Order: sequence, then structure tokens, then C-alpha cells
Amino acid sequence: MTTTPRFDPHALLAESRLGVLATIKSDGRPQLSPVMPAYDPQAGVIRVSTREGLAKTANLRRDPRAALEVTAPDGRSWATAEGVATLTGPGTDPHGPEVEALVEYYRAAAGEHPDWDEYRSTMVSDRRVLLTLTVERVYGADIG
Repeated sequence: MTTTPRFDPHALLAESRLGVLATIKSDGRPQLSPVMPAYDPQAGVIRVSTREGLAKTANLRRDPRAALEVTAPDGRSWATAEGVATLTGPGTDPHGPEVEALVEYYRAAAGEHPDWDEYRSTMVSDRRVLLTLTVERVYGADIG
């Protein structure tokens, strides 16, 4: 008799590089944004790069509650992480702590960048912000 491996929503979160971030608009309705998450299960955080001035960033500055959902490529399983977000940046120094945090995020999400000086400069000029979601609850399902 063969047993099916038990579904682990943490594993799906860790392997997913595309998700939908839900934040709360000022009128209480959800704001949904596609993002490229990097989940660190040991630290219990999900990191996302965003920009100052975007709706999700403004929403989180007002109300830090958020959720992230990811779906398997075949659409037959999903995982959601809920928690509270903190925002780091934007930075003004390409070698400052705000940009260093974005470098760490990039490495976790995509590996090594071909030109770190260009990346650092772009993070400053784009007014990039690192969103760190401290995960309080994870759930999901495999509808196999």
C-alpha cells in the first residue's frame, strides 16, 4: 500500500516565487497585489520588495496586518500565511542598511545579481522598501 505524502503548506510557501499579498485599504476593503515572496521558515518571515508610494505600502504603514497566498503551479494546492508586516526603507545610501536588507532579499528570492552596484543604485532611485511579514498563522490545502 502506497501512502501519499502529507501536504505541508510551509513547503509550498518556501518554494513559491509568485503570490498574492492582501493588505487592508483605508475603507476596510482588501487590496490584492501580485508579489515575489521569499519565505524563511526558520525565521518565520516572508520578505517582499515593494516601492514607496504604492497602495500596498501605504496600506501597511496605516495597518500592518497582511496575508500572502501562493498556489502550486497545477492549481491543486494552496497555502496562506497571515501576520503583521514591518517596512524597512526606502534608503538613500546604496550601501546603507535598508539596501543591504534588499540585497539579502534578492539573494533569497532569485540568487546572485549580475551587477550588484546597479542593483543597489536602482533600489535607491526606485525608493524600494523591504516588506517583512512576521508569520503568525499558516494554513492551506491540497485538493489533489
